[in-house]
Amino acid sequence: MVIKLLKEEGCPDWVIEHSLAVWNKAKEISKNFDVSQELIEEAALLHDIGRSKTNEINHAIIGANLAIENGFSNEVASIIEKHVGSGISKKEAVELGLPEKDYIPSTIEEKIISHADNLIHGIEEVDIEFIINKWKNYQINNLEESVDRLKKVHDELITRFEK
Repeated sequence: MVIKLLKEEGCPDWVIEHSLAVWNKAKEISKNFDVSQELIEEAALLHDIGRSKTNEINHAIIGANLAIENGFSNEVASIIEKHVGSGISKKEAVELGLPEKDYIPSTIEEKIISHADNLIHGIEEVDIEFIINKWKNYQINNLEESVDRLKKVHDELITRFEK
């Protein structure tokens, strides 16, 4: 049903393939947490639905609205809205031209989807250093804050289970 919706909304094949890869990574991460696998699946597959309308940073906000319009929960919409990077602070949102709001993942599900998305480049899995180097190329204004958030979530979701 979700893949059908992505196609109906006009998501390119690369978005669907990427979303499937993010779902697989999210399933792997989520096995260490008490979360709804249905929520993880829906949110992972829908996280980039907004790319059916734009590839700009506001695709997350557009995607959250599309999820609501198509009958998905506010929880799914919130995950979609907060999946970009390691989250976007209220200050960063204003700098980026987004509505003034805190877009930093706070629930475990929001963190899982956001981080799974970070760890999948296209359809290939990458490591945290790859992500940091990619972000440096974007010349993010608050790169240190973003990297600190990324490392904190990585430690919470991944590193502590690798020991």
